Amino acid sequence: MILHGIGASAGIGIGHAVCLREQNLDYTGVVFSGKEEEKKRLQTAVDTFCFRTQAMADDLQQRIGEKESEILTGQIMMLNDPFMISQMQEAIDGGSVAEAAVDHVCTLYADMFAGMEDELMRQRSADVQDIRTRMLGILLGEEAVDLSTLPAGSVLIAHDLTPSMTVGLKREKIAAILTETGGKTSHSAILARALEVPAVLSIPDVLSAIADGAVVIADGSAGEIIVDPDFCTINAYEEKRKAFLEERAQLSLYRDRKTADADGNPYALYANIGTPAEAEAAQAAGAEGIGLFRTEFLFMDRSTMPSEEEQTAAYLEVSEQMAGKEVIIRTLDIGGDKAVPYLQMGAEDNPFLGYRAIRYCLDHSEIFQIQLRALLRAGAKYRNIKIMLPLITSVEEVRAAKALLAACKKQLADEGIAFDDGMQVGVMIETPAAVMIADWLAREVDFFSIGTNDLTQYVMAVDRGNARVEKLYTAFHPAVLRSIRSVIQAAKRAGIPVGMCGEAAADPGLIPLLLSFGLDEFSVSASSVLQTRKLIAGWHAADAAAVTEKAMNLSTAEETERYLQAVHQKEEQH
Repeated sequence: MILHGIGASAGIGIGHAVCLREQNLDYTGVVFSGKEEEKKRLQTAVDTFCFRTQAMADDLQQRIGEKESEILTGQIMMLNDPFMISQMQEAIDGGSVAEAAVDHVCTLYADMFAGMEDELMRQRSADVQDIRTRMLGILLGEEAVDLSTLPAGSVLIAHDLTPSMTVGLKREKIAAILTETGGKTSHSAILARALEVPAVLSIPDVLSAIADGAVVIADGSAGEIIVDPDFCTINAYEEKRKAFLEERAQLSLYRDRKTADADGNPYALYANIGTPAEAEAAQAAGAEGIGLFRTEFLFMDRSTMPSEEEQTAAYLEVSEQMAGKEVIIRTLDIGGDKAVPYLQMGAEDNPFLGYRAIRYCLDHSEIFQIQLRALLRAGAKYRNIKIMLPLITSVEEVRAAKALLAACKKQLADEGIAFDDGMQVGVMIETPAAVMIADWLAREVDFFSIGTNDLTQYVMAVDRGNARVEKLYTAFHPAVLRSIRSVIQAAKRAGIPVGMCGEAAADPGLIPLLLSFGLDEFSVSASSVLQTRKLIAGWHAADAAAVTEKAMNLSTAEETERYLQAVHQKEEQH
């Protein structure tokens, strides 16, 4: 039997299923003992909860890290909120036993958080549910789940892995973690990654699908579960598991290294992120900065536009996390595949060629200026933020955006609000028009970043979401490679740095070409940082130049990709 979920922590786990069933928290038989007595019971339970949770947090900080322990200390703060406690006391005044008061109030809060638009706020629902479960357990005298005695090779299966459960977990005993809920940003995922345990989350009805003791293979990279595999499958996955662990051990050697080729020539290796929370993962992965912070997350999955204060806080959070390192923040890039209903942009026949990104922002300066003000304010403290403009097709667009930025600076100065007056401005090169006028654009901005995902789509005139023409979408096409080389050459002539933040920046086959072209900065997903650093370190400039010369003389995408992949495989064997 094969099950599918969300791969939330990479790796292969093979072991026997240990199913964690829900505790019996039925309190219908509890008799009301009077308002004062019930309030005493409630306060005793709160004190016990806080004492135990602080001990858990201290243990978690020592074994895993401070950031993970903050999940638990956050629960203490939530439960000690005077308003939450007063609501529980009011429920007791209304005749509820302490258990019912806790259940009612925690459920209200959990439902409230679950209904919020911001994903990080929604995660608090799981925290409140954990508080509810543990408080009821304390009041009812039910022992909490003890995972410290699990046998080695356990595949832990639960409805949800709460922060409090992880305290007893010993990574050497856990083969994998499977849950029915959660996603890549949930506490379960964060803790699994911190423990370096493979995890697959959001598997429907996994507790009923897998029996205790069943042999299970979990692929945390692919999000796949194999139940009761045959001998050959187990052997095959055991080899994959060993290969993964060997590769991870090798890559870990590159975590604290500077990025440089085999000749010692330095390069910048940054990470792409979509939320402030991802900056921590980028930092942990060894990224030397943020090469692309997509700001759309602040505007999507909500019914109103984020305020200037909200945006400032989000940008400052990333700036602070990466203090001393560059943070390149892309201005609002909505439209195309990223719809924001409350902005009422309207339906379009060709949204990728339509009213989106900088085109929308320049027409709606009131929205754009709020973002620009927030960026300028967020940059005041660490002065490491750079602004990047998306979907540029003309010099006029850049000048118009810079004029709005200048107006925002004057406003902030007049208002006496601190801001970064020297904040740099760059553009994403992702349209054929930008490629063709790169020399003129370079005179207007401080840096370039090549967005190969959209650039490939536009150069090849292909809808990358259309399966019938998907094969035409490739960065190995000579037209795309020539475009990339042309942009880098224009940047070099103008004396400005040039980076790349598309998928191509991490492609092993393209690395030697990008090095030889003269790319200064590679920006990749956090999970690709160490692999990319290793690939760059393996190339001598002369060897990369020789490979590039041959590749650029091939006339088809198929020939080019075949040649470059063969070169990569040969390098890997060495």
